[in-house]
Amino acid sequence: MSTAPLFLLDELPDDGYAVLDGPEGRHAATVKRLRAGEAVLLSDGRGGLAHAVVEAAARDAVDLTITRRADVPAPAPRVLLAQALVKGDRGELAVELATEAGVDGILAWRAARCVARWDDGPRGEKALARWRSTVREATKQARRPWLPPVEAPVSTAALAERVGVVAGALVLHEGADDRLGDVVADLPGAGDLLLVVGPEGGITDAELDALVAAGARPVRLGPEVLRASTAAAVALGALGALTARWR
Repeated sequence: MSTAPLFLLDELPDDGYAVLDGPEGRHAATVKRLRAGEAVLLSDGRGGLAHAVVEAAARDAVDLTITRRADVPAPAPRVLLAQALVKGDRGELAVELATEAGVDGILAWRAARCVARWDDGPRGEKALARWRSTVREATKQARRPWLPPVEAPVSTAALAERVGVVAGALVLHEGADDRLGDVVADLPGAGDLLLVVGPEGGITDAELDALVAAGARPVRLGPEVLRASTAAAVALGALGALTARWR
């Protein structure tokens, strides 16, 4: 038996009845082909979760009865991902995998060696919108009650400032002396943990120095060198298993 599909709403209904319409309603009725008696999940993307049952389905809307509600707390620590811009579909793959692996927020990073360039203006806004759309769909796929926000691109200087205010920060770097498993005991149990992933060309020495000076700690995942599009998901899986995030 498959898990009930999840649909995202701006606000969860106050009473025990709901109508799923608009794009989510059309997807439920025409793509998922939901029928009376089937179970669904509704979320506001901020931890609110409602279990519901389909009462009736029209061409582009579904009538629901809510059977149970819950408020799901955010994991602790929260993991924020600073993902360097990656060319083509690999950038969207990076944020998709990170979302399915449990990331709590994403910052696009304009690293020095990024091939992709999100210039200010319509092209950059379109690229950012693609990341946000990808994260939204991955959130639904993973049945997550928390929708990770995707922030506009930041410079290395702005990223270093962010490192200075979070509870902890890790930079994935193949040349680091410490492995991720070696530093788990030093990670914060609450607050925000910032995970930095560089571009395919790697993080420059100047960038690494700036992030370390701000308080970040370089770590490596293992003997293999991962691509920029997969490194975050692997690190998030390790953090989920090694910390209390998945308990």
